[in-house]
Amino acid sequence: MGKSPILSFVIPCLNESNTLGIVIDECKLGGQHINGDFEIIVADNGSTDGSREIAIAHGARVLEVPVRGYGAALAAGIDAAKGRYVLMGDADSTYEFSQAADFVAKLQQGYDLVMGNRFQGVIAKGAMPALHRYLGNPILSFLGRLFFGIKVGDFHCGLRGFERNAIQNLNLRCRGMEFASEMVIKSSLMELNIAEIPTNLRPNPPGRTPHLKTWRDGWRHLKYMLSFSPKYSLLPIASISLILAVGFIVSFALQLRPLTGPNTLVFSACLIVAALGIVSDYILTREMIYASFYSRKSKVSFWLDRALGLNKGTDRLFKVSATFSIASVTSFCWLFVFASRGSLGLPYASLIGLLACTLMLGSILVYLTATKISSYRSLHSRDSRKYSNDLDPRLSTRLNESSHSSNLGLSDNLTPMQQELEFQPRVSSAALARRRLTAPNPRKPTPGPGRRKNIAPPLS
Repeated sequence: MGKSPILSFVIPCLNESNTLGIVIDECKLGGQHINGDFEIIVADNGSTDGSREIAIAHGARVLEVPVRGYGAALAAGIDAAKGRYVLMGDADSTYEFSQAADFVAKLQQGYDLVMGNRFQGVIAKGAMPALHRYLGNPILSFLGRLFFGIKVGDFHCGLRGFERNAIQNLNLRCRGMEFASEMVIKSSLMELNIAEIPTNLRPNPPGRTPHLKTWRDGWRHLKYMLSFSPKYSLLPIASISLILAVGFIVSFALQLRPLTGPNTLVFSACLIVAALGIVSDYILTREMIYASFYSRKSKVSFWLDRALGLNKGTDRLFKVSATFSIASVTSFCWLFVFASRGSLGLPYASLIGLLACTLMLGSILVYLTATKISSYRSLHSRDSRKYSNDLDPRLSTRLNESSHSSNLGLSDNLTPMQQELEFQPRVSSAALARRRLTAPNPRKPTPGPGRRKNIAPPLS
């Protein structure tokens, strides 16, 4: 094989001695039809059944990966690959690596990521559990299309090909099964060209125990998808909280039983504060996503930036915080007036008390939001960076030239979701953004019948 292969087969392996030799031979068969050199890399994750020896005997290059995990093995294999293209798949002989030529042909058309679609191919009897086939995969794939606009029918197919440099620029970080979701999500956020081709799925060999844990790994995939979609993971909760709070307050004001006691107002205050806190987290999470990825803003997001003044800075948020503080102090003064008259037991006095406490806590939350965004922008932005375009939200370009810092001083105040987003690499520089807006892409696939470029929907 040549020193600069066109294709690198990357196979994660953990105790697959029964099937690994068959898989490597099938890779060789598929590589013979790609009109170029290829290499086979087995990323071994600590096998103790002789899998490494079998891989070497069949002519594969073995890479020992001490960090356990499906994603860890694949990431190490991709880093070690020398080919322009990579075709990854499992070592359990369930995927057909003989399709390598089909993947390479699609990649040579200009696509950055080519997914296999098992539902468009043939799923052999017993190859996929009914729970995965009719519930898990369809639901997660639907959520992927809903959250990120990814026109892929099989979100979690393990057989996929891609241009190595394009995927390495995403700096994938997950070490478990959610690595597969991370690759597709970040590819969509970076507006890489994604396609899919039909592929077949064969059953596991008799006696083999799958490494995939249905509920644990399913939750990891879902959690990761929600982490990059605050519109769906945070805003619905905030909306429900506000609706319930308004309902409780109206019921108390109208003295509708049984919602007439002080506990009604306590619940209302808790719901309002919770909603404000969730909106605060939404704004900060959205800020991090836009700073990390080249993604278009939706009209709603553009309107929110204009309403809160975030397109020009955070001064408006500080003014809102100050206004809430003044209103809170005024409400407390009215409360003292009611107290001096011995009228604290009146429903109106209770409502004013609720208003005063809510405004005070709201002022604090708005202030914290403004300071976090100010600190984040000052640590990550340069003079050339722009968060919005006043003319057209779809032309908004974030020209981020900042270098990533691993010690930001903000992580103590961030939620786990925000911490995960916070430490994402800055993969789109100002130069890259300008080239994407002004220069044609020579590798861009020519639109044809039935072909649609995958474009992520505007985040909001």
